[in-house]
Amino acid sequence: MIRTRQTLFSLILLLSTAANAGSTVENVRIWSENDKTRVVLDLSRSVDHNIFTLRGPDRLVIDLKDSRLAQSLAKLPKGTGTVRSIRSAVRANGQLRVVLDLTQGVRSRSFTAGPNSEYGDRLVIDLTRAGKLQPVKRASEEYRPGRDIVVAVDAGHGGHDPGALGRRSKEKNIALAVSKELARRINAEPGMTAVLIRDRDVFVDLRERWAIARKHKADLFISIHSDGFEDSRANGASVFALNLQGASKEASMQLAKRENSDVSVGGVSLHDKDKVLASVLFDLSQNAALSASLDVGANVSQQLSKVAKMHRLAVKQKELGVLKAADMPSILVETGFITNASEEKKLRDKGHQGRLANAVLAGIRAYFFTNPPPDTQIAMDLRREPSRRVRHVIARGDTISEIAVRYNVSPAAIRQANKLSTDKIRVGQTLSIPVFTGG
Repeated sequence: MIRTRQTLFSLILLLSTAANAGSTVENVRIWSENDKTRVVLDLSRSVDHNIFTLRGPDRLVIDLKDSRLAQSLAKLPKGTGTVRSIRSAVRANGQLRVVLDLTQGVRSRSFTAGPNSEYGDRLVIDLTRAGKLQPVKRASEEYRPGRDIVVAVDAGHGGHDPGALGRRSKEKNIALAVSKELARRINAEPGMTAVLIRDRDVFVDLRERWAIARKHKADLFISIHSDGFEDSRANGASVFALNLQGASKEASMQLAKRENSDVSVGGVSLHDKDKVLASVLFDLSQNAALSASLDVGANVSQQLSKVAKMHRLAVKQKELGVLKAADMPSILVETGFITNASEEKKLRDKGHQGRLANAVLAGIRAYFFTNPPPDTQIAMDLRREPSRRVRHVIARGDTISEIAVRYNVSPAAIRQANKLSTDKIRVGQTLSIPVFTGG
C-alpha cells in the first residue's frame, strides 16, 4: 500500500509539473542550405533559455527553463547539415534539455521571435560551419579566387530630400562627404573595393540603392547619415541594424511577389520554388544577413566610440527601409546630431569626417578579418597566415601618429606590436598593425 501511494504521489507530481510547465515545445523544425543550418523550436510561449557548446564530441546544448515537449511531438526530426541528430531529456531541476549532436564545430547564434501570422513564439538557432574556410562558388557568379571584398557605401538622402537640417548644414551633404572619405579609404585598403551608391547630389530610391549594391555583388551595405532631433541637446553617434518586425514584413512582401515576378535572394531565384522552400530559402538568407549585420555593427560602434561620443554604444535594431536587403549584411551609421550646434560644427570639419571614416573602416576591417567571404584575397591570406595582421609599408611623410589615426589604434599599440622604442621609422619599412586591439 505504501509503495502504491508513493507511486501515485510521484505520478501526480509529474502530471502537476507538466501542467504547470512554463512553456511547451510544440514542434522542432530543421533545414540547411550551403554551410548554414537552422533549427527552430516552436513554443507555446516565450521561455528563458541557455545555450552552450560542448566538445569531444561536438554538441550544442539548449536548456529551456520549466519546459516540456508536447505529447504530439513523439519523435524529433532527423538531422541535416551540421546537425547529425537531435535528442532531448527533462533534467532533475525541471529544465528541458535539447541536444544537437553536430558533425563538426560550428559558430552559433540564437534569437527569440514573437508570434506572426503563421507561427507563435519561436526560439531560432542558426549554425554556421566553423571549420577551415574553403573556396566556394557564390550563387550569383563564377568562382574568382582572391577577389576583393566589396563594400557598398550609401550616402543617405540626396537631391530633393535634404534629410535633417542643421543651422548651416543639410544631412545629405554631410552624408555624402563622409561617404566619399570612407570609400576613398576602403579603396586604398588591400583586398577591399568600395562602391558609392551616389557620388553627387541626386536622389536614389531605396530599392534602387539595393539594386546598385547587388549589381556590384556587395558583401556589405553601409548607409551613412547624421541624426536630427527637435531638442538641440541630443547628441552622439549610433549604429542601426534591421529589426525582426521589419525583416518579417519584407519577407512577406517579397514572397507574395515571387509568383508574378522573378524574386531572388542571394542569387537564387524563388520564382520556380514552391511556397515552403521559397520561404525557407528567404528566411535563411535574411537571418544570416541580420546576424552578420549585428556583428559588423558592433565592430563599427566600438571603433566609432574611440573618435566620437556615442548616443548609444549597443547596435539598435529598428525598422528602416534602407536596411531591408535580405541577402547582404546592412547597417546604418548616424554620425552625430546635425541639430546639435557643437556636433554640427564637428560634422562639417574635414578632419572629423576623416576620423569618422577611419573608425567605420576599422570596424569593417575587424569584422571581415574574422568573417572573410571564403573566395576573397583576405580569406586566402588568413588561411596561409591565421594570425595575420594588417601590414603597412611606410611611405614618404608617414608618421606613427598619422598611421595610428588611419587604422584607429593608438601609437603605443603600434610601437608595442613592432617592438619600437621610439617613433623613428623609415621609408619602405613594413609595420604590423594590431587592428583588433582596444588601444
